[in-house]
Parts: sequence; structure tokens; C-alpha cells
Amino acid sequence: MIRSLFSLAALLMGSAFLLFAGGLNSLILPIRGEAEGFTAASLGLLGTGWALGYVVGCLRTPTLVARVGHIRAFGAMCAIAAIAVLLSLILITPWVWIPVRALSGFCFAGAAMIVESWLNERTEASSRGRVFGVYTMVNLAATTAGQLILTLGDATGYVFFALAAIVYCMALLPTAISATTTPAPLTQVSLNLRALWRNSPIAVFAVMMVGVSNASFGTLAAVYAARIGMSLSEIALFASIPILAGAVSQIPVGIASDRFDRRKVLIAVSLLALVADGLFIALGSMGPPVVMALAALFGATVFAMYPVIVAHANDHAEPGSFIQVSGGLLLVFGIGSIFGPTVAGFAMTSYGAATLFAVTGGAHALLIAFAILRIATAPAVSPENKTRFRARPLARGSTPETLAMAANQKEFDARDKAAAPGKPQG
Repeated sequence: MIRSLFSLAALLMGSAFLLFAGGLNSLILPIRGEAEGFTAASLGLLGTGWALGYVVGCLRTPTLVARVGHIRAFGAMCAIAAIAVLLSLILITPWVWIPVRALSGFCFAGAAMIVESWLNERTEASSRGRVFGVYTMVNLAATTAGQLILTLGDATGYVFFALAAIVYCMALLPTAISATTTPAPLTQVSLNLRALWRNSPIAVFAVMMVGVSNASFGTLAAVYAARIGMSLSEIALFASIPILAGAVSQIPVGIASDRFDRRKVLIAVSLLALVADGLFIALGSMGPPVVMALAALFGATVFAMYPVIVAHANDHAEPGSFIQVSGGLLLVFGIGSIFGPTVAGFAMTSYGAATLFAVTGGAHALLIAFAILRIATAPAVSPENKTRFRARPLARGSTPETLAMAANQKEFDARDKAAAPGKPQG
């Protein structure tokens, strides 16, 4: 029993190292790029590169692991991620940073999937829900800590780049010294847009728009904050507050979505997000206290949308298809994340920092319009046919293995059956 608990603690520590380094790296790059005079368009392309690499990592890592094994693949992912951070320090130019950032996204996705598969393998069915909850809290704390540590030093030096590389290497240790058997094959999903659209058109469209919005903000929030005159400490807080607010808001939003038509809940949350977008444009120059309050409102809305969308899609899905439907939506979110930062970056370069929220506001307005159209043309799901809302970590940090961790026992068994020898995978 003690050995089992120790192995889980070691894996959670490895995941915390990954998320700490990822949070630090994701914030230091736009801050340093802004200090070096990079355009908002080039900084937006960093987010596009990362999202592209992340989607490819989610799709290709299971094949790589099947060929070389979990430990070797994980070691390669962490090592390459550390190399990518150091290359960003040595070669300070967007033409290097953009492909290197894509490489980071690929490695981060692969490493996260492998850690999560280990946790799944070592977790009893009766305790999977509790382990997933602990895992989510650990990752949230690690991501936030990685961003807030920037308040302790100078972003124009080398220390934070070196620290991110060191922590990526530290993530190697829990799996490198593991003496347990190799986990089961990784969860693999496919992107079948036609089937997803038939299942729930609003889920596909909405998750694409949320990908555009959330990735635009996640990539360029630091650039926006720097351009309205915030200090480094204030920028770190500005990037962290929305994440924490989004984690807290999932509780009341989830309760509401279980009681009412999820589409109406999604519209209400999107309207609040649209209000936040408009207030950023109108009041963004009124100083840090106002901007921090708006960041909390923005995060509480935009980071609560994704789990509502996934729950609505699964209300319409066949029993036992939770992982495939949720995994497909995760990939659609990733596609939106590829386009959003590019559009927002070029808009900020041409029209100013506040246009970041014109782009996110446009995505939210389109989401609302499509949801209203669907309410007018399709009936609501009856209460007895609803699945239970499940709070989730940030979609941008989720993988198909995260979905397997969140699945109930029936859905988890369906995944294992699909992954059995001689059975094609999703």
C-alpha cells in the first residue's frame, strides 16, 4: 500500500514538474519577445506553433510509444523540451522560436500522456475519481507557480530559461527510476468531424470558437499587459488570475448546466465573456486593479465553457463513447487554438493591443449566435438523458489520456477493450 502511494506521489510530482516548466515557458517567451521588439503577429505565431505541435503530439505519441516504449519515449520528450527552451535562449529570433515552440508543444503533449497513462495504470477503479481530482489540483498549482515565479527575477536574463530546462529534466526522474511494469498502450483518438457534427453541431462549433478565444488570450495576454504598461509582477498575476478564476467558476456553472439546458447555460456564460471583452476594450487603460478584476471575470467565463460543451456533446453520444467524443472535441479545440493566436496577433500588430479582445469577442458572439440558432431548431436533452457535468483542467493542457483518467469505470473498460490486440483503435 505504501509503495503504491509512493509511486502515485512520484508520478504526480513528475506531472507537476512538467506543468511548472510549461507554465513558466509559456509566459517567459511572450514577455521576452516583447522586450526584444518582436511584433504581436510573430508572438501570436508562437501560440499557433505550440497548438499545432500539441495536436500532432496527441495524435502521434501512442504510435511512438508502441514502437520504443514508455520510458524511452518519455525521456526523449523531456530532453527535447529542455533543448527547445535552451534554443529559445541562444537564438532569440521569431523564426527560430516559432518552430521550436511547435516542438515544445509536441513534446509536452507526449510527456503528459505518458505520465497520465502511468497514473491510470496504478490507480484502482474505486479511487480514480479522487486521483483525477488531486491530479487536476496539482497541475493547476504547478502551472500557476510556474507563471508567478516570474515575479522574482528579470525576464531579460537567462535564469528563467535555464530554470524551465532544468525542471523539464527533473520531470524525467519519477519514470526513470520506476521499477513497475510498462503501462497499457496509450489512449488513441481520431478526428472524425462528420461524426462529431452529427452527434452535436453546437459542440463542434462552440469548442472551435472557445479554442480561438482561449488560445488567443493564453498566448497574447502577456503582450497585451506589457503594452498597457504593466510591470513584470503584474503581468504574471494577470496571466494567472484567469486560470484560478476559471477553476473556481466550474463549480456553479456545472451545477447550473446539470439543472438547465446546457445550451442556455453556455449562452449565459458566453454573454458574460462578451461583456468582459467589451470592458477590456473600453476600460483597459484604467490601471491594474480594474484590469485584474476584468481578468478574473474573463477567466471565470472562458475557462468554464469547455466542460459545458463536452458535457452537452456526451448527452447526445452513444453509451461508452465518452473518450472518443471528448477526444474528438479536444482535437477540434486544438484546431481553433492554431488559428486564434495568428488572427489575434496580426490584429494587434495592425490595430493595437485592445484588438486582442475584439478577436475573442468575435468568437464569443459567433458562439452565442449559433447556440441561439440551435435552440430554435433542436429540442433540449431531457433531464433523465443528461450525463453528469465533470469539472476539467484547462483544455489546452488536456490530452486523450486526461480523458481516460476522467472516465467512469464503464467508459474506461470500453477504452481498454478498444485498445486490446486485434481491435482497431478509435
